[in-house]
Amino acid sequence: MSASREKQNRQAAGQAGPKTAREAQQRKEQQKSNLLYGFIAAAVVVVLIASVIWRSDLIPKMTTAATIDGEKYSTAEVSYYYQSAYRNFVTNSQYSYFLSYLGLNTSASLKTQPISADAASMLGIELPEAAEGEEVPTMTWHDYFLDQALKNISMVQNGLKAAEAEGFQYPAGVQAQYEDNMESLRSVAAASGSSVSQYLKATFGTGVTEKLYGEQLMRMLRFDAYANAYRNSLTYSDSELEEAYNANPNPYDRVSYETVSVSGAAESTTDDDGNTLEPTEEESAAALEAAKLAAQLILDGFQNGGDLEALAEEHNGTYSENENGSYYSGSVMSEWLFDSTRKAGDTAVLEDGTIQYVMVFHDRFRDESPTVDVRHILVRLGTATLSEEDEGYADEQAQLKADAHAKAEELLAQWQSGEATEDSFGTLAIAESADGSKYSGGLITDIYQGQMVPEFNDWCFDAGRQPGDNGVVDSQYGSHVMYFVDSKLQLWASQVASTLREEAYTEWEENFAATDTIQRNESGLKMIG
Repeated sequence: MSASREKQNRQAAGQAGPKTAREAQQRKEQQKSNLLYGFIAAAVVVVLIASVIWRSDLIPKMTTAATIDGEKYSTAEVSYYYQSAYRNFVTNSQYSYFLSYLGLNTSASLKTQPISADAASMLGIELPEAAEGEEVPTMTWHDYFLDQALKNISMVQNGLKAAEAEGFQYPAGVQAQYEDNMESLRSVAAASGSSVSQYLKATFGTGVTEKLYGEQLMRMLRFDAYANAYRNSLTYSDSELEEAYNANPNPYDRVSYETVSVSGAAESTTDDDGNTLEPTEEESAAALEAAKLAAQLILDGFQNGGDLEALAEEHNGTYSENENGSYYSGSVMSEWLFDSTRKAGDTAVLEDGTIQYVMVFHDRFRDESPTVDVRHILVRLGTATLSEEDEGYADEQAQLKADAHAKAEELLAQWQSGEATEDSFGTLAIAESADGSKYSGGLITDIYQGQMVPEFNDWCFDAGRQPGDNGVVDSQYGSHVMYFVDSKLQLWASQVASTLREEAYTEWEENFAATDTIQRNESGLKMIG
C-alpha cells in the first residue's frame, strides 16, 4: 500500500486506555482487604495520577509500541499510521463498495471482527493456521490494520534511509503539499468546531499532536516523492515492450463489435393488494426460453442480410456497438471476442445468466495512437452566488468564466516574461495551480486520446502540436494555462510500460516494507484501536 494514499485527514473516536480501568479494578479489590486506610489512600492517589497522565497524552507519546531496525516508535506514532491505514481503506474506491461483502462493520470495534476466508482471499492475505491440537487462531480487522501500519512505517523508514544514502533531492512540491495539508487540517478542525489538537485526538487517537502529525506527514510525502522518482525512472526498450505484449496481448488489445442483448429474466407481478409476487420457476424458465428464441431469430435474420439494429427493435432487444472494446477477464463476451481464433464476420449467441447476447465480431487491433505529456495550471471558476433558476445566472457564469480566463492569461504572460522554460512553468504551477498535479509542477503524463475534457483533449492532440507550445484553454473546470512537453509512446506500448513499471515498483516497495526487523511491544500496541 503506497504511503501517498494516507495523507487525508480522517475522523475516528479515540479510546480511553485499558490501564486505568485495570488499576481501578485492582484498587477495588484492595479495598476489600484488611490493609491500612493509609495504604488505601495512597492507592487512590496513584490511580488519580495515572488518570491525569493518560489524559495528558504522555503515556501514548512516551510508550514504545514498536522498534524497527533499532528506531523506536511510540504508541501515538503507530496509532497515526493505524488510523491512516483504516480510514484510507474504508474510503478507497476499490473497497468502499465491498465493505459489507468483506464483513467489515465500521460502526463496531475492529478488535471484535474476525476476517473471513473470503475477505482474506480478496485482500490477498493468508489467515493464520492452527497448531496441531489447537483451535484456529482468529485474525481480526484490528490485526490487519495494525500489520498494515507497521509495514507502512517500515517502508517509509527504509525508503527515507535509502533516499538519504543516495543524496536524493526532494522536489519543491513536497514542501508545498505539506503546507497545503497542514492548512487543510486547520481548516477542517475549525469547520468541525474543535481545535486542531481535539480533532487529531478524535481522528488518530490519543497522543497524536499537531507536531507529531506534521512530522509523520512530511516523512510520508518525502517517501512518496522518492518512490515516484524511482517509478518514473523505469524505462523499457521497444523489444522489451513487444515481448511483454506478445506474452499476454489481451489487456492491451481492443476490439470492435456489435451486440444485441435480450433479457431472459421473468418480471415480478403484484397481487390485488399491491404485494410483489416473485416469478415462479416455470415462469422464469419460460422467460429464458423466450429470450433464447428471440436471440436466435435476431441472429438468423442478420445472417440472412437483415439490419441488426432493426432486428433488435423488432424482438425487444437492446442494440449497441463498440469500436474500442477492452478485455475483462471472466466476462463471457470478452472471452469470445478475444479468442485467438476470432475473425471478422464471426457471429454467435452467448448466454450470461439470464441475458442472451447476439454477437457480431468486426476487428481486433492494438491502439497505436500517441500519448502525450503536458503541464498545466488550472484557474478554477469563482464561486457562484446564483442558482440556475435565478435571474442573472447566465450573466454571472459568463463573468466567472471571463475572470478565470483573464487570470490564466495573466499567468501565461508572467511565465512568458521570465525564463519561459519547462522548469519555470513547473515552478509557477506549484505556486498558482488549483489542480492536484501542481505538486509535480502541473505535469500530467501518458495522456491518451479522449481521456481529458474535450477542450483540453483537443489542444493536446492538435495535429500541429510541438514541444514547448503554450496557451490558454477554457473548460468546464475553469481555464488552463497549457505547456506541451512531448508526444510519447503509442497507447498500447504506454500501457505495457505501465504494467511493467508497476510490477517492478511493487517489488521495490515490498523490499522496503520488510517485516523481519519489526519488534512489537504488546504493552504499547494494545492501547491502539
